[in-house]
Amino acid sequence: MINLPAMDQLPKVYWITGASSGIGEALAKQLAKRGNSLIISGRNLESLAQLKAQISPEIQVEILPFELTEIDQFPSIVQRAIGFFGKIDVLVNNAGVSQRSPAMETSTEVERKLMEINYFAPVALTKALLPHFVARKNGHIVVVSSIAGKFGFSLRSTYAAAKHALHGYFEALRLELKDVPVYVTLICPGRVLTKISLNAVKGDGSAHNQLDDGQRNGITAEHCARVIDNAIQNKKYEVLTGKMELLPVYLRRYCPPVFYWLIKKVKAT
Repeated sequence: MINLPAMDQLPKVYWITGASSGIGEALAKQLAKRGNSLIISGRNLESLAQLKAQISPEIQVEILPFELTEIDQFPSIVQRAIGFFGKIDVLVNNAGVSQRSPAMETSTEVERKLMEINYFAPVALTKALLPHFVARKNGHIVVVSSIAGKFGFSLRSTYAAAKHALHGYFEALRLELKDVPVYVTLICPGRVLTKISLNAVKGDGSAHNQLDDGQRNGITAEHCARVIDNAIQNKKYEVLTGKMELLPVYLRRYCPPVFYWLIKKVKAT
């Protein structure tokens, strides 16, 4: 008797934004190990090409670079993405930019940029792809949020606001799509060893350009990618991954006074 893999274990077409480095790059490699076809997106064409070269030639990988700020172009970008394989099974909204600046020193222009990239872009890309999922009566939306989407933290006011907004939007969308079915998974990483702090913006829009201690001591991008892969396969609603920085999430839920006391003691980096 031949044991066939379950439908959820069969190779799928994954579209990953922010795939040129960090979690997105690690996730692409993780998914490729299981034979999935990939569409990798980001701003850095050279990095995307290098990633493709690192993946087995047996795996189908298509490169689709674009800017998250080009929201009006998303409908045509989505059609290009669908055209590569004739379908998309899973969209991973991973791309984003962090913040390292006090609220009073952050310009409105920078705040708008943070909201545009971290909130409006993934929402718009998802909406552009949704008709494809609904028509196929199948699809999976993965949103890489942050523990900053669970509680605010110093020097990340607008970043945290954008991540909180993601949770509200995609939790509501999940309910609206429950009968299609299209699944929604929210991923909340804590500190991950990536370039996120290097690329974070300061109040004037310049790059933070420092590897924070939190990132340096965080989990690896590969570990985070395995958690995301498992969450997708098991259609989890929400998954947290990290180290001790996850503790405030639970303290806020079960013991708010301790949470508010502790969060004031944490060094803002």
